[in-house]
Order: sequence, then C-alpha cells, then structure tokens
Amino acid sequence: MPLSPTESLSVSADTVRPRRLQRLRAWFDTSVDAENAAVRADRIDWLRAVPFIVLHLGCLLVAWVGVSPVALIAAAALYVLRMFALTGFYHRYFAHRTFRASRPMQFLFALLGAASVQRGPLWWAAHHRSHHRNADTHLDPHAPGVYGFLWSHMGWFLTPRAFRTDFERVPDLAKFPELRWLDRYDTLVPLLLAISLYALGVLLHHVSPGLHTSGAQMVTWGFFVSTVLLFHASVTINSLAHRYGKRRFDTQDNSRNNLWLALLTLGEGWHNNHHFFPGSARQGFRPGEIDLTWYGLKLLSLLGVVHDLKPVPAWVLEKAGD
Repeated sequence: MPLSPTESLSVSADTVRPRRLQRLRAWFDTSVDAENAAVRADRIDWLRAVPFIVLHLGCLLVAWVGVSPVALIAAAALYVLRMFALTGFYHRYFAHRTFRASRPMQFLFALLGAASVQRGPLWWAAHHRSHHRNADTHLDPHAPGVYGFLWSHMGWFLTPRAFRTDFERVPDLAKFPELRWLDRYDTLVPLLLAISLYALGVLLHHVSPGLHTSGAQMVTWGFFVSTVLLFHASVTINSLAHRYGKRRFDTQDNSRNNLWLALLTLGEGWHNNHHFFPGSARQGFRPGEIDLTWYGLKLLSLLGVVHDLKPVPAWVLEKAGD
C-alpha cells in the first residue's frame, strides 16, 4: 500500500536527520566520512564545511582584539613550524618516504602537521600519492586546468569524496595505530592548540600586562590568522604551481617551478622539479633554488633526528643543467 504524502515526508525526515547527525559527528571523528563518501560525492558538503568557514570568519576578530608584537610572533612562528611539518613530513616523509625517522619522531611531526588543520597524515599522504598518479587529469580533484582555480584551490577539499581517507594508498603508514588514531580524530590537535594559545594569552595578560595581549588576541592571531594563511599558502601548490612558472622538465603534467611560491611554502614551489623526480628529500635542484625545508631536514639529520635523506641523483642534476 503506497504511503500518504504526510507519511512520505515523515520517512524522508527520519532518513535525513540521522545523516545530518553523522555529518556533524564527522567534525570530530573522520571515520564517519567513509560512510558518507558516496552521498553527493563531488559537491560541497556545507554542513561538514562549517568548521572551515568558521576558521576564516575567526580572522575578522582582529578588529576587536587588536594586535601586539607577541601575537604577531606567535602567528609567524606557528606558520613556519607547521608549514615545515607539512612540507617536510606530511609531504616528503609520509607521502614520498624520502628519508627515515624513528617512530616517536614520526608521531611528533605528525602531531605538528595535524595542528595545521589540513587533516591527518594518512589522509594527506593517500591523497597526494593519488595526485601524482593522476596529476592534471579529471581524476585529480584539484587540477586547475580541468576544474578551474577556485575549485582546485579549496572547493575539492570540502566534498564527501575528498573527506574520506583511502587506506589502500598508504598500507605502509596504516600499520601504525597511533597514526590511524590521529587521522581519525584530526580535529583534536587544532582544538588543543587553540585552547593552549588562549591559556597562554590569559597568563601573559596577568603576568606581563605590558605586552598588551590577551587570550582572545592570541587565539585570533596565533590560530585563526596563522592557520588561514598557512592553508592558502600551501594549497597554492595545487592551484597556482600547475599554471604559473617555468617548466625545466617535460613532465606529463602541467607542474611549474615558481620562486615566490617556494618562498611562501619553504621550498614546495619547485614543483616541476618535484614532479619530475619526487623521490628526493630536496626539491630545489639547483644551488640557487631556495628550499628551506631541505635546509631544515639537513639540520635535523645533523642532529640525528632524521636519517638517510635521499639526494637528487646525478643524472637528474645533469638533466637540470647548471
């Protein structure tokens, strides 16, 4: 017997309500994303994207909280530290395995990377490995030549398909339960960072009022502003480094080398170099190509924190020229 219109609406509401609750739960537990990946897979999930939107709106608080040298130093330091965790570890270590690190160091830098609000290390590595396999094709969700600038810059990042972690791409990393846990609860670290910054600001306000800072100010600059700048700088490698710059190597994608993007991202802007030979811990192949992440990794290697940095092979250097 067919349902009446009222009964049909009731059934529909009963179906939608649990799905919305699932999407809300996914703000804190990304395992829910696997269940929703097939639902409107390639359209922005606005409910799931609310934290991302709030992150940007939080920057507007600068008009109320003001600014201080301490807040600016915190914002700059957290930008550099987290960018290094993304470029050196999320990218060159987890995605490409271009050097070795102990398990504790691996987890420490995974924590720093997670503080960037760019999801967990397994998600990041799985997605990036897929990008290299399908770069600048319709299978690459942030191919600017296929999907345009805005989508390649951040639209793809907010879809159900993109939220899901493809564990089949990262079996070497998925064997570590602590990395799987961090990937599942990837918002926990940013929340703890924000709380810590607020507490630090409150402490400084009471201990040294001459610094002219506060809890709200430290959160605004150290978390909201720093994180938004970090996000948009790092994703320029998706949206801009495949359109603007020079092509030293004739790769099968549209990757470019771009000095300005390299400076913004501590060396990731030498993107054509990287796509030609992704197996090196160094992306600035020539001496004049500034690669701050490589310099940082060399320092960590001298200190014994990381090991066996994979160099650029001689044949690649010869092909790169002087």
